Amino acid sequence: MTMDWKYTLSEPVLGDEEKAAVLSCLESGWLSMGPNTQAFEKRFSELTGAKHAIAVANGTAALHLALAALEIGASKTDEVIQPSINFVAAANMTKAVGAKPVFADIVALDEPTIAPAEIERHITPNTKAVVVMHYGGYPARMAEILKICEAHGLPLIEDACHAPLYRMDGFSGRALGTLGAVGCFSFFSNKNMTTGEGGMVTTDDDALAAKIRNLRSHGMTSLSWDRHHGRPATYDVTAHGYNYRIDDLRAALGRAQLERLDDLNALRQGHARAYADLVARASDTGMRYLYGSDPEGGTAHLAGILVPREARNPIRQMLADNGIQSSLHYPPVHLFTAFADTASDALPLTEAFAESMITLPMHAYLPDAAPEDIIGLIAESLLRHAA
Repeated sequence: MTMDWKYTLSEPVLGDEEKAAVLSCLESGWLSMGPNTQAFEKRFSELTGAKHAIAVANGTAALHLALAALEIGASKTDEVIQPSINFVAAANMTKAVGAKPVFADIVALDEPTIAPAEIERHITPNTKAVVVMHYGGYPARMAEILKICEAHGLPLIEDACHAPLYRMDGFSGRALGTLGAVGCFSFFSNKNMTTGEGGMVTTDDDALAAKIRNLRSHGMTSLSWDRHHGRPATYDVTAHGYNYRIDDLRAALGRAQLERLDDLNALRQGHARAYADLVARASDTGMRYLYGSDPEGGTAHLAGILVPREARNPIRQMLADNGIQSSLHYPPVHLFTAFADTASDALPLTEAFAESMITLPMHAYLPDAAPEDIIGLIAESLLRHAA
């Protein structure tokens, strides 16, 4: 059974440009990683300000390659500090390279990115890297975090899967995902730009980029596209790598999406502003909008609200009954069964956030009337609940 939603949580934006790009790739006769991938990487590099952009199979592959290229997990005592409020991929890939995820608390309930002071508190001689996640497309506190990482000689990995092409003030126009040692992006179907499945790794480090490119394709010294053109005729395998290649069909789709990503982000930011203003006018309900003081200060990948914990599940059911899709971003990773063996300090803000947040519909196609309809229903429900 599929729900006939009035307002969906997310929708990809696909039009004539994307159809033409994919058709052109099909007609070229070359579908695996090749010229479209190279062009996609080049354009992504230009738009973000990264020296290197390496297209990969998905965002999880990007995180795995970043950790592997930095040689995290070389010792079984290696630790990677990261937020528990994130999709499980970062923690899973930390485990995959043989390291231990160390979870740190967030800044505040309405700013659920990793807290700089919490990073510093968790640093030990075993700490080998820090992962920040730009939750919902809104920047972590990068200036403070970069100073901490520099002071301790730690590489910073940016999980920028929610934040493609968001440029922060004070960083010379560079985009999120290009400020640390490595940036990781996802182009899953619910992201601000999509290739269905796909991802990107960014870095300014030549040696790191070469390592990531090598590991992306089984540690091979040449690719099928190179050999197709006779350069070279054979190859060596210089590392134990992976099949994390993207294909040219997805890269062609990504090229088309990338050219209008700034416009798509702007549409989302407009919806975020509408949500935030409506929530502010319903302050008597106790509802709060995430990043409500600056809803346009990010890519607005997610539209999140905070409600009283005991009202959260009834409100989600009420929304579903009215044809409005909602979700939870995210259940804390440190509470998952698979991470029961990973000791964690108390994360009171993380757990309080996870118990009271709701993710609301957010995408470029969201009807202008949606925020008012949705927030109106929630406000009515909260007032009834409080009566």
